[in-house]
Formats: sequence, structure tokens, C-alpha cells
Amino acid sequence: MITNNRIGMLLLVSGPSGSGKTTLCRRSADEGYASYAISCTTRPPRPGEVNGEDYYFLSLEQFRQKIDNDEFIEHAEVHSNFYGTLKSEVINVVEKGIDVVMDIDVQGASLIRECDEPLIQQALVELFVMPPSEAELRNRLSGRGTDSDEVIERRMINSLEEMRHWNKYTHCIISEDKETDYTNFKSLILAERLNVSRFKDQ
Repeated sequence: MITNNRIGMLLLVSGPSGSGKTTLCRRSADEGYASYAISCTTRPPRPGEVNGEDYYFLSLEQFRQKIDNDEFIEHAEVHSNFYGTLKSEVINVVEKGIDVVMDIDVQGASLIRECDEPLIQQALVELFVMPPSEAELRNRLSGRGTDSDEVIERRMINSLEEMRHWNKYTHCIISEDKETDYTNFKSLILAERLNVSRFKDQ
């Protein structure tokens, strides 16, 4: 017999900078639909970012120490900085039946797909958020007002490379506007809660 006792899902959300993936993840957490997995990074905070809310901002030495202690599910170098996901942000949470959303780059998503932790594989759901056009993506990156032209151009090149990986994901949203994107995002969460693979047999 099965009951409504289940493990949580781990929803990996990828997409280029400016696609809106972070906004979707954070809003779903703010509205109580999921827990937001905060990543670690060695990059410096942007204006307004808060340690422990946006990222765990670590020195390179601190990051390497966590690698040595086997504290990460995955970690990678992206845009000349290191990023990683702590086991404590995911495994302990999904075990309790709480859904977790994770804003993650394509390299990190690939590493999680290869993770041999059975609970992670059972919980895994993947979504790629695709900008509607290259021109709109450039507008979104420029509109932040926090990066230099050189940084924007580098992010644009990296974003176009990331977009080549969209078909490796099980779900894809073609971004329209914030409300439409969020409606689709929330619908995916609610639908995946019905997935039989995450119910616990009694």
C-alpha cells in the first residue's frame, strides 16, 4: 500500500544569466512551495546580495576545505569562480518530504545527474529556462546595471554556450513574462508532486 508519505523532489533549474531562473526559484520558496538550496561561491557579492540568503560567500581556502571534507554534492568552476551545493542544503531536506529548488548552471546539473546517491536520483527533476531570443537576453543582462560591458559580453558568450544544453533537460520553459513563467514553473512543481516514483511504500 502507498500513502501520501513521500520524499521531496530536487528541482534543478538551469538557464543562462538573465533567463529569470533565480527569480522563479526564490519566489517559489517565498510563497512556500519549496525550499531554496543556497549555493556556495567564491565570487564576491554583488550590490545588495546577503551572505546566507543569496549565496554562502566563501574564500577559496574555505571552499577547498569543504571539498576536502566531502560536504558538496557537486562543485565546479564557472566564470573563473567556484560554485558548489552543500549536501546539508538538499539531502536532509528531501528526506523530510520537502521539495527543494536549486538554481544551478549546466555544469553543476551534469554533475548532479552523475551523483550516485540513490536519494538524489529518486528526487531529481530538471528544468531549463530559455530566454525568448538572443536580443532579449542581451537586454536583460544589460538592464541589471551592475556589470561592465566586458563582463556583460563574457556572460553573453557563456550564456549562448549554456543554451546549447537545453535538450539535456526533461522540462523546458520558453520565457515570456514573469507571471507567465511563474505560472508554468508552479504548475511543474505541483504536477511532479504526483509522481509515483517519490512515494514511499508502506
